[in-house]
Amino acid sequence: MTDPFFTADLCDAFSEEVQVATPLFRSFGGRDRACGPIQTVRAYGDNSLVREALSESGDGAVLVVDGGGALQWAMFGDALATLAHDNGWSAVIVHGCIRDAEQIRGIDLGVWALATHPMKTVKRGQGLRQVPVRFADVAFQPGHFAYADRDGILVAARKLPNAFAPVLHP
Repeated sequence: MTDPFFTADLCDAFSEEVQVATPLFRSFGGRDRACGPIQTVRAYGDNSLVREALSESGDGAVLVVDGGGALQWAMFGDALATLAHDNGWSAVIVHGCIRDAEQIRGIDLGVWALATHPMKTVKRGQGLRQVPVRFADVAFQPGHFAYADRDGILVAARKLPNAFAPVLHP
């Protein structure tokens, strides 16, 4: 088994290739380090497409959810975390809030978000999937690779050497 990646080391080795997200995100999942190809959802106040995406096989992918940075509701919770884990997703990055933080900490899934909020979203099936999204000074393109650990979140156009998913952090 190769050594786990660290985002600081990836920045040192590939500084010309990586975008580094503004440090706005907190780690909430049971996995503190994750990477994989990016899939996206853009939706505001409606997490229907998040559920739709996570119901499919993730094959180690990272779902990036652009919830517009909204702090009025949670775009992701423990039921979706369990679904993501069971379907082989590596991580979920939410530009917005999550809920059920206590339960999510016990699930072997990387989860990064801005904050927590107990209110759920509406379910109207609104939003877009597999479109480029931009937040935290980073462009998240479907098919590019996301890398996240306790130091931050990176995006690269390709899979970087010495990086793999999933990696459990003690």
